[in-house]
Amino acid sequence: MKAEIVLECDSNKDAEALAVAISPDNVEAKPYLSVKTEANGNKVLTRIECDKKMSTLAATIDDLLFCIATAERILEAAENL
Repeated sequence: MKAEIVLECDSNKDAEALAVAISPDNVEAKPYLSVKTEANGNKVLTRIECDKKMSTLAATIDDLLFCIATAERILEAAENL
């Protein structure tokens, strides 16, 4: 199974910061799970491949979206300092 999440940011700088913030998850993936995140212009692209159950893919997407939401709140707070 495969999933792709594309996020459009306000700027290339924001996209890069967001991609860096969520990239550590890429390192911790299990052998049956691949998560790759990269910034491309003002977009952040995450590709997920899972060779297990649909529930594993869904849980991974849920975790990733939580990390993205947290990183976005931190970036917004930092801009307001």
